[in-house]
Amino acid sequence: MKKKQRKNSKLNSYILLHGLLIVYSFSSVLSKLAANEEFLSFKFCLCYGGIIILLGIYAIFWQQIIKKLPLTSAFANKAITIIWGILWGMLFFNEKLTLGMIIGSLLIISGIVLYALSDSEGDTRWQVKRYYIHVYCCLEYL
Repeated sequence: MKKKQRKNSKLNSYILLHGLLIVYSFSSVLSKLAANEEFLSFKFCLCYGGIIILLGIYAIFWQQIIKKLPLTSAFANKAITIIWGILWGMLFFNEKLTLGMIIGSLLIISGIVLYALSDSEGDTRWQVKRYYIHVYCCLEYL
């Protein structure tokens, strides 16, 4: 029974994490909107105020998430924000979806899935792949 509760708790934490990452990714929409406004105009300040609020919410809940999930797992899932950025660009800025974006998105999703599979303790066959996923996540932010 406790094992099932722990599994449900972890699933709920991942769902909360991805909801939080959606909030985090939306700050890029506000940033792009602010870039189109005159510096220190009302709309510019409104957008940046929204960014500060969203990032504040993100920071508070991120701390709660990493209490329940390993930092490496939570950070590996953060790459999904790139996919949300592509979606926001298409919805709000009429950006076109390219083949490169699709391939990149598939790589990101497969990396997250591989990392999630390697997260089980004692599964040594994934250790080498886990190392490469760590390298991929680090290179993504360079």
